[in-house]
Amino acid sequence: MKYVVLVPDGLADHPCEEIEGKTPLEASKTPNMNFFAKMGRVGMTRNVPPRMEPASDVANLSIFGYDPRKYYTGRGPLEAANMGVTLAKNEVAFRMNLVTESEGILADYSAGHISTKEARILVEYLAKKLSSDFVRFYPGVGYRHLAVIKDSHGFTALSARCTPPHEIVGEPIERHLPKGPGDELLKKLMFDARMLLQDHEINRVRIDLKENPANLVWFWGQGVTPNLDSFEKRYGLKGSVISAVDLVKGMGRLIGLDVINVPGATGYVDTDYEAKGRYAVQSLENKDFVFVHVEATDEASHEGKIKLKMTAIEDFDHYVVGAIRKYFEKNSDTRVLIVPDHATPCKMRDHARDPVPFIISGKNIVPDEIEKYSETTARYSKLKFNEGHKLMGFFVFGK
Repeated sequence: MKYVVLVPDGLADHPCEEIEGKTPLEASKTPNMNFFAKMGRVGMTRNVPPRMEPASDVANLSIFGYDPRKYYTGRGPLEAANMGVTLAKNEVAFRMNLVTESEGILADYSAGHISTKEARILVEYLAKKLSSDFVRFYPGVGYRHLAVIKDSHGFTALSARCTPPHEIVGEPIERHLPKGPGDELLKKLMFDARMLLQDHEINRVRIDLKENPANLVWFWGQGVTPNLDSFEKRYGLKGSVISAVDLVKGMGRLIGLDVINVPGATGYVDTDYEAKGRYAVQSLENKDFVFVHVEATDEASHEGKIKLKMTAIEDFDHYVVGAIRKYFEKNSDTRVLIVPDHATPCKMRDHARDPVPFIISGKNIVPDEIEKYSETTARYSKLKFNEGHKLMGFFVFGK
């Protein structure tokens, strides 16, 4: 049997007055997701355990079938895994955003969704100027990068509270600087980077073009390498993962999945949805399992753009879900799971702890009476998982 998991990041939302009290999902045209809803079962799952941050790393770990309370160590080491960065015992990996600071305010968590090409030049410049025996910088995708910091006491010495930048857009930076063990070092690196970035040619050009400059780095999501058993050992399946972001790809690598790098996958609304769907179908020729993650829906939510999110939802449905539907209609020995990692309400512009709706459809899945996929219809379902990491076992084994 073939197993397909489709993850539209941050898809779930709240009702919006601008679209007649509907959620962006409810207001969007999603014939392919509704096809799978009618063919299968709709339910609700809580991917973020109580007292844990509703972050993509925590939630996607749940979807893969690993209890975050047991296995989660931080975002940084997951991204490091995909970047080929091996951490020593006394090293801690931090996610490092390129952000925009304006008059002491964090104006943009993504520096205007800076391109990977521009960002790489800036991060490599910082690496040349600021790297040392205890600090290393690695370029990633778009605004998402990595810093590895060494201390003889490891995480104990570098466990400062670091706030995700997308949570504090429009707020004073001073109020949210790292606080706790290692904070002085982190703040010094941030301010040293600002001195270097603010006059860089790329940022001068971005300002001339009325684009947000990448004039500050922001550290968060630090951790050490987690100890994860393989997905094949746990579920008996050999598989692949498709995503634009290092976080999800790194998670896949750590559990033994093959990473498929799709040309044109950007981690934003301009991603090549059609290519993701096509590569997913191709991977099923020699794999039992494929996990396809799309970041675009989450990014539109963080920008608070309802119409943009609806466009991302419809593109995901048409190109990604549509490709899987065509495969499914020709290959009955298949199961499909569609599930967002967490909710990202456009009004909040941030992640929420809400349970999220899912669809499970395919071989040996007896349909329920729900024929449309949405947050509202899922609430009426009797199929609910209060511990999201148990959904994968139900998907694969039926229990």
